[in-house]
Amino acid sequence: MQSTVQSPVPRVAITAGEPAGIGPDVVIALAERIWPVEPVIIADPDLIADRAVKLGKRMEILPYDAQAPAVPSRPGQLIVAEEPLRVPCKMSQPDPANAEYVMATLVRACDGCRRGEFAAMVTAPVHKGVINEAGIAFTGHTEFLAERCQAVQPVMLLVADTLRVALVTTHLALREVPAAITGERIQRIFRLLHDSLSTAFAIAAPRIIVLGLNPHAGESGHLGTEEIEVIEPALDELTAAGYRPIGPLPADTAFTPFHLSRADAILAMYHDQGLPVLKNRGFGQAVNVTLGLPIIRTSVDHGTALDLAGSGRADPGSLYGALALAIDMSGEHPA
Repeated sequence: MQSTVQSPVPRVAITAGEPAGIGPDVVIALAERIWPVEPVIIADPDLIADRAVKLGKRMEILPYDAQAPAVPSRPGQLIVAEEPLRVPCKMSQPDPANAEYVMATLVRACDGCRRGEFAAMVTAPVHKGVINEAGIAFTGHTEFLAERCQAVQPVMLLVADTLRVALVTTHLALREVPAAITGERIQRIFRLLHDSLSTAFAIAAPRIIVLGLNPHAGESGHLGTEEIEVIEPALDELTAAGYRPIGPLPADTAFTPFHLSRADAILAMYHDQGLPVLKNRGFGQAVNVTLGLPIIRTSVDHGTALDLAGSGRADPGSLYGALALAIDMSGEHPA
């Protein structure tokens, strides 16, 4: 096991994602700002250097030294922990041969967080299809990190300014969603979301809207019975336990200004029920947070955008937000 020196400045691991996409581009943009932590990019340093040249960015790339005291970031510099590409990278042309490289960066960041080397990890986008083409079963960051950390039930939370949307189910085919929604699962995720809002976001008494599954929240059973049979009983038990869930509300009205004004978060039943609204409000600036892990992990809200790689048009706003939120959640600000 690699040992590290203790430092008053925390380190945050940042994975550069799919090498053929915009991950390297937005990671390079971190050097344009000053951060109160030491961002450690986990990537192939030659990839970062080559992409910086393509983007016309002049910067110094320093090798990561776990034994040296951490220092806050400096403009024009990036610290890179080397993980070599498996094959040369061609922009906009992902190669399954580099899937092993992508996974290795995630393992390095996650394990570093688990042993205290890093205060948090931030992830740039990966290409799930390419990873699976390489023969590696990969549903997404959330599920991979949960398995790596042996976490029972991770929760995906997307944050765009004051709008927060969490999910009961994540990367499932739509036909599989109803069976995956159980009263026990709803209660477990609600409690985890409630506790995280209280601790990580300093909300004293979180107000959480819970969505129904069916149109009009089932229309009293005429458009589906999951609300009556599963969701409402789960919320009744939460209420009896002292929580104050709001719902189940129809998804098409829950995101109106009136309801949002009385909520700190929305708990959606499935991926495309809640996230399109959030991304419409804050795409390019929103942040993905994984709750329920023994580590802090945030991520960008966008994909690999292969067509934009090396163009200079990739917006780093979401990565900036992800790093800023990781710093806030870690509570390890330097003195």
